[in-house]
Amino acid sequence: MSEAVLGIIGGSGIYDLPGLTELREERIASPWGEASDALRIGRMGQTKVVFLARHGRGHVLPPSEINYRANIDVMKRAGVTDLVSLSACGSYKSELYPGLFVLVDQFVDRTAKRVSSFFGKGCVAHVSLAHPVGPALQARIAEAATAEDLPFVRNGTLVTMEGPQFSTYAESLTYKSLGYDLIGMTAMPEAKLAREAEITYATVAMVTDFDCWHPEQHSVDVASVVAVLHENAEKARRLVARLAADFPAERELCPAGSHNALDNAIITPAEFRDPALMAKLDAVAGRVLSA
Repeated sequence: MSEAVLGIIGGSGIYDLPGLTELREERIASPWGEASDALRIGRMGQTKVVFLARHGRGHVLPPSEINYRANIDVMKRAGVTDLVSLSACGSYKSELYPGLFVLVDQFVDRTAKRVSSFFGKGCVAHVSLAHPVGPALQARIAEAATAEDLPFVRNGTLVTMEGPQFSTYAESLTYKSLGYDLIGMTAMPEAKLAREAEITYATVAMVTDFDCWHPEQHSVDVASVVAVLHENAEKARRLVARLAADFPAERELCPAGSHNALDNAIITPAEFRDPALMAKLDAVAGRVLSA
């Protein structure tokens, strides 16, 4: 197997990753456009780590204007095999309180404005997304959180809304009644694109608020979220440092099949594929297109 490279996408409140050695910044060109920021590439212990600020340093990109395809593409070009998303989220359950980390295992996509696939006219592909999170990667994150004595729970369903506005009260009650655990604005299409790129993906949902359903809490606002974000940021850095310290040297096979998601996904025969699109897919799908 190939060298394991740990990618970290930092969400709201996490715009840097202290502790990287042999650090360099690199802007990798992508045929899908401009990524959110330069990659910060270095090592934590023996593990190669690639960090990207999802919203850009200074938080200049709203959720719907993030170029998710470029972000995943540059991660792939940088050699990332396993990608951990750190995301601020609202909670629909009292026991999932602000400051808690939830290792999400399922997503519901309620976005409408975002391009959610690298494939399209000229080359059609359908990857399996039944289990969008890599179980082995999630287990490693759980072990790191336990070692650092960080409060967390495993598994949960995160619904991704378009934003940038927070939910209406009716939306909040609806999603809660459907049994969802969390709400955020960026997990989709990020998880979908990571699977298409054959990158193992996992989300650490950092709870910041109770959305607006909770009868004893005020409606969510930026000020209250930012206060919790500052507390979560240091815990997230400890989590990543421990995860990297114990990470395997070589990529592990993913039980959910993310390492070979494209093996039987492309349905368009070679003679009908669009050469221009094929050129753009060189990093994402090069393993199967060159076979």
